[in-house]
Amino acid sequence: MKEAKMEKTYNPKDVEDRIYKMWEKGGYFAPKINTKKKPFTIILPPPNANAPLHLGHAMYTVEDTLIRWHRMLGDPTLWLPGADHAGFETQVVYEKELSKEGKSRFDYDRETLYQNIWDFVQKNKSTMENQLKRLGYSLDFSREKFTLDPDIVKTTYKTFKRLYDDGLLYRDARLVNYCTKHGTGFSDLEVEHEERDGFLYYIEFPVKGEESLIIATARPETIPGDIGVAVHPKDKRYKKYIGKIATNPVNGSSLPIVADGFVKMDFGTGVVKLTSAHDENDFDVCKKHKLPLIQVIGFDGKLTKEAGQFEGLKVLPAREKVLSYLKEKGLFKKEEPYKHAVSLCYKCGTILEPLPLPQWYIRMNDTKKSLSKVAVEKVKNGEIKIVPKRFEKVILRWLTNIKDWNISRQIVWGMRIPAWECKDCGSWVVTDGEAPVKCKCGSSNLVQDSDTFDTWFSSGQWPFSTLGYPNHPDYKYFYPTSVMETAYEIIFFWVARMIMLGVYVTGKIPFEIVYLHGLVRDPKGQKMSKSKNNVVDPMDLLDKYGADGVRMGLVMGNPAGSDQSLQEPKFIAARNFANKLWNIGRFILGKVEEFGDEAILNERADPKALKKEDQEILKKKIRLVNDASKSLKKFRLSDSLEAVYQFVWHEFADKYIESVKDRKDYEVFIPVLLEVYKDCIKLLHPFIPFVTEEIWEKVFVNEKTPLIVSLWPDRQD
Repeated sequence: MKEAKMEKTYNPKDVEDRIYKMWEKGGYFAPKINTKKKPFTIILPPPNANAPLHLGHAMYTVEDTLIRWHRMLGDPTLWLPGADHAGFETQVVYEKELSKEGKSRFDYDRETLYQNIWDFVQKNKSTMENQLKRLGYSLDFSREKFTLDPDIVKTTYKTFKRLYDDGLLYRDARLVNYCTKHGTGFSDLEVEHEERDGFLYYIEFPVKGEESLIIATARPETIPGDIGVAVHPKDKRYKKYIGKIATNPVNGSSLPIVADGFVKMDFGTGVVKLTSAHDENDFDVCKKHKLPLIQVIGFDGKLTKEAGQFEGLKVLPAREKVLSYLKEKGLFKKEEPYKHAVSLCYKCGTILEPLPLPQWYIRMNDTKKSLSKVAVEKVKNGEIKIVPKRFEKVILRWLTNIKDWNISRQIVWGMRIPAWECKDCGSWVVTDGEAPVKCKCGSSNLVQDSDTFDTWFSSGQWPFSTLGYPNHPDYKYFYPTSVMETAYEIIFFWVARMIMLGVYVTGKIPFEIVYLHGLVRDPKGQKMSKSKNNVVDPMDLLDKYGADGVRMGLVMGNPAGSDQSLQEPKFIAARNFANKLWNIGRFILGKVEEFGDEAILNERADPKALKKEDQEILKKKIRLVNDASKSLKKFRLSDSLEAVYQFVWHEFADKYIESVKDRKDYEVFIPVLLEVYKDCIKLLHPFIPFVTEEIWEKVFVNEKTPLIVSLWPDRQD
């Protein structure tokens, strides 16, 4: 028999590391494939491998709770960990490190820069793994993956090639959201929008044979790149101008006046200038009317030689210079305040420039093989359920109105796109990763695209690529996965794309349930960010309250999809509860010692000898087991935890334990205490695994297996 002894107080620091090593040594996190049973699988949303975990990552507690519960239900249970190379994010973080040394990315060739970032990431990956373990997460690290592992890269490349062969991938020179500071374009989803105060400037554009047109613009610096003027075809004021020629007020070039329905007659004067290279609407209109493209803002954020006398100026100084020039020429009429939305780089806040750049795009709404329509069907027919359900409309709306996806990024860190341009015939050769020898034209003068994949393209294949699609036994058994649990803020970036790519590649849904948790905000309700200096390190909270206190504090009172503000009283209450739970165990062992009968630890009470309070607590315990289990089945984790918390503290401790303190029939009430306590410990283990495992070892000394693999209370062998 193990020694039944508990210290006076529970100290997480004395317990957590030892318990976790015991779990690891026992191999309890690694499931065995059993084809007679349906597995329960969660693929960890991979944290970015460029910095330690932040408090939001502690919401992985939701996944660990589900994993531990299903493991106790007897299901073959896999929680597969991994890390994301996070292309753009990581390169930005590394560039900040370089800047501290007075260096930049331009000081290195491509291969050296890539290797330096690789070394930086590998060091951080080990830090993240240790943090995950400190939080008690029962991840199967024997299956750990990284988005740049060779097998993951191979799978991603094959998907790229398949999309190309199926006509769902194309390359096109279109306007992209370009950050001139970081030197890369972004998809529409990665753009932040902010309303700012500005001005509308009214400029005179002379017209041959007619009175001048007055045009209102917020961006006079792009006038050197204007290639036309547009009016609405139904605007009676300007019908006579259609087909005539205006004169560019800055450089004197000829600007054809066209009619197009995109013009808003009530905006400004109802006349707009067309700058094909720097406005998305203008780009589409100019393409329709076969007007040229003249780029006057470069990828460095400065005006190009096409801007003439304004070459070399950055955007805002160029604006002032152009306005001064127009005023000198008498072509500036007036300005008026104007609120307008600007597009910002989500990482540095730089105003993004719409710039023309050839990129690879995935067709989202192809008539023959619509990736988005198939995803919509899977959600609508219930094959994939969204928790909470209100987010179902959100994802369906986005999938229905989705645009083609730009997957090219102008960075070094990541998977380089496996496409080669033939410098002789101009065509592209796409492969599944192998360098081609020759182009179809016979030329071997091939140059690989310098761009890398958008991180979301590779991570969009995460559920099946991590499991070894298509032939690995893990893929054949554990796919489709059971639950994808993540923050609601990346429902478009990641969840929707995993559905589309998962069904496209495998023909199966990637997961059955999408559970969306809310954000963890600072005590004032603000989103945490380094720029606001309000980021909380979860390891600091662990040192204060223990892993169980942090886990319980994040889950308690926090239903799916709801944001929560960081409130330390919740963690204090959780820590106090762990101590309460510990003291109940000490009380039971104290009673055993008082009556000098250790054999009672393995006895059951005689039903005929039970008193009224014994019968009542056992009935309430049965209801608790049912209620807590039902809540977990419905993904109401907070409700399940709250039910056990209230029962333990008030029904069990405050009432029943108080009622037995002076009783002498220990052979009756001690077995009742143990039965109720045992089931409560089991019910709480998925939420607070360390203290419950330690109690299990100290109190339930006759148990042959650790709590982590004990059976859930409502299951019978």
